[in-house]
Amino acid sequence: MNQSSLADGHIHFFARRFFRAVLEEAGAGDGVDAALTRMSEDMGFDLPDSFAEEHARRWLDELDRHSVGRAVFFASLPQEIPDVLTLVGMAPDRIAAYSALRPNRPDQEPWLDELLNRGVRGFLLFPAAHHYEVDDRRFDPLWNRIEAGAGILLVHCGILKFPLQEKLGQRADYDLRLGNPLAILPLARRFPGIRYVIPHFGAGFFREALMVASQCDNVYLDTSSSNVWRRVLPENPSLAEVFARALDVVGSERILFGTDSSTFPRGWRRDVHAEQVAALEEIGAGEAEKAAIFHDNLVRLLDLNAKGPDR
Repeated sequence: MNQSSLADGHIHFFARRFFRAVLEEAGAGDGVDAALTRMSEDMGFDLPDSFAEEHARRWLDELDRHSVGRAVFFASLPQEIPDVLTLVGMAPDRIAAYSALRPNRPDQEPWLDELLNRGVRGFLLFPAAHHYEVDDRRFDPLWNRIEAGAGILLVHCGILKFPLQEKLGQRADYDLRLGNPLAILPLARRFPGIRYVIPHFGAGFFREALMVASQCDNVYLDTSSSNVWRRVLPENPSLAEVFARALDVVGSERILFGTDSSTFPRGWRRDVHAEQVAALEEIGAGEAEKAAIFHDNLVRLLDLNAKGPDR
């Protein structure tokens, strides 16, 4: 496969505004700026420039350096949306924005309409972290809007890790029972015009993710991160075995490459890409399958949904 045609469906923008919001939530008060500096030094990452344009330019240069032609960037907190949309505005044919969404908060419908109108393409859901059932019918008005706006739902399932918040001493109050991919099944059937993405192969709920994807052709699997969740499974499968099973059950057309890249100086996760290439080569995946996973599927997903759910 030609590396110049990579498409990464899972990158966190992590603007300076994101880190400020996390610290403010942790109670940093008037000492946010000093806390930002300490945090970046303690955790070994570069603090993003105060100007979103500079951080966006750094990311675009990084994608160029690694021959990544298309990418999805996440606003991991709502406060970060203006910064991610700045990046989109600098490369609208190359970058798509997804935003975090908490459907169990009040007055989400007008806010969601605004995001869709501003070109946000997808929404991140964390049911286990935010304590709701993803298929709760109270949220149907939101899903109706997302379906009408040709949106994508990325539903985080399985094991959750928020290293930054944990470093700040925030309690990890997760209910993993709410992060089972099986809850996506009724939602995917009720709103077939939405495309659903399960990241990290289900992050420990691999079997359940495969079950849902085998039943619903609007459900995709995302390959992102180092996939260390494999250790919690009794068989402790290799990454190659995970890919082989996913290809056998889902096929190459609904597997989306992602790195879960986030901060500098590490930048784009070339190591994750190399590991996934090696895993696919180990199982003898063909060039067409690799091209689908590493480029074509994400491009098709974004372009398909740009035309609206009625296609």
